[in-house]
Amino acid sequence: MTALLEVDALVVEYGRGRSAFRALRGVSLDIAPGECLGLVGESGSGKSTLGKAILGLAPATSGRIRFDRRDITALRGAERRALAKDVQVVFQDPYGSLNPAMTIGDVLAEPLHASGVGAREATRRVREMLDRVRLPESAMDRYPSEFSGGQRQRVAIARALVRRPRLVVCDEPVSALDLTTQAAVLDLFIELQRETGVAYLFVSHDLGVVHRVCHRVAVLYHGEIVEVGEGEQVTRHPVHPYSERLRLATPVADPARQRARRSQWLALREVADAPVR
Repeated sequence: MTALLEVDALVVEYGRGRSAFRALRGVSLDIAPGECLGLVGESGSGKSTLGKAILGLAPATSGRIRFDRRDITALRGAERRALAKDVQVVFQDPYGSLNPAMTIGDVLAEPLHASGVGAREATRRVREMLDRVRLPESAMDRYPSEFSGGQRQRVAIARALVRRPRLVVCDEPVSALDLTTQAAVLDLFIELQRETGVAYLFVSHDLGVVHRVCHRVAVLYHGEIVEVGEGEQVTRHPVHPYSERLRLATPVADPARQRARRSQWLALREVADAPVR
């Protein structure tokens, strides 16, 4: 199957000269249509930078990004705005990603109006999306401050999908939610993907989260991919020491098992922190 998204030897640097920081060091990966690829790493690994580069928010120093075989690495202006129909994003913070001065109906209709959809059709699609994310039609006339964090994230998901994109970059979309709400939102991501066929790049620091939703997983460490494989293999039986460290960092309910995992995690720390070769 032809890849929907291809990232080839991508390098992203911040700053110039001796003070330049290389956030991504030749990253390559691909996502098939309808696939969920998990991108996992600790804070500072470069995973959010990769998402921003795909969205055009972080310029590439070198390398290529292709969407549906089209080079989108350096798209700007009208061309980048036109790509938003096919590539959308769900951000981490459900509180900060919605305009508090707009009703939910206006939040969801805004991207439709911007792409030329008429008022009647926009209203129909907004109602349809609210139903799909399990929110009542009455939500259209309410403001973000009237909803819980989990409900706001459902609104953010609806906004990302209302234009029927082919790829959604999900940047830590459940990390700000409590565990019960996380589970419900993850199930919603899975259900919507089955219904729509949308592909996800699912960015997270938590192997437990990506195990639940992702078909494949790529592990990013200091700006480099150190392991890629099927979701079950990488999240349950990783090969690279850093991937194993991430697995051991996922807490378990049993205190004895948690102590053992903590000891294993500490033993792996020096190995995982060794330079990538």
